[in-house]
Amino acid sequence: MRENIRFAWGISSLGDFVVAMSDKGIVALEFGSARDLMEDALRTRFLDADLHRSADELADVITTVTALIDDPAKDCDLPLDMRGTAYEVKVWTMLREIPAGQTTTYGALAAKLGERDPRDVTQAIANNAIAVIVPCHRVIKKDGSISGYRWGVRRKRVLLAREQGKQEH
Repeated sequence: MRENIRFAWGISSLGDFVVAMSDKGIVALEFGSARDLMEDALRTRFLDADLHRSADELADVITTVTALIDDPAKDCDLPLDMRGTAYEVKVWTMLREIPAGQTTTYGALAAKLGERDPRDVTQAIANNAIAVIVPCHRVIKKDGSISGYRWGVRRKRVLLAREQGKQEH
């Protein structure tokens, strides 16, 4: 039996986003305005699933996510279905342990995992498909500068500023 994945679009202060959910929880939360391309990418990522547009069914989730984007320091109790390798899920779980308003470095995360080279951590973070709730925006370079972010460095800066109580839109 094929898996069912429901998805819906939302509009936030940081742009359009899509949320996709399995029966277990959110499998994707991504920013982007090219809706057709993003829906095609979801279909490609979840080849063994039937995707269903479910705006009404996911309305409460969209409302919660929109509020979370505006205030990423809020606690979020939405269920997640993090899909990746065991290593990626471990890294993503570590990201969720970083307190709002704080940051860490790629090297510090690698050290916590007993590694010297942060490249594997960096790749795992880049593969994260659940923006904001799995807060990869809280990871910065060791010199304190903001580096790449899957959904744009501007969004990363804004999310960090919001968490630190600075007004930036």
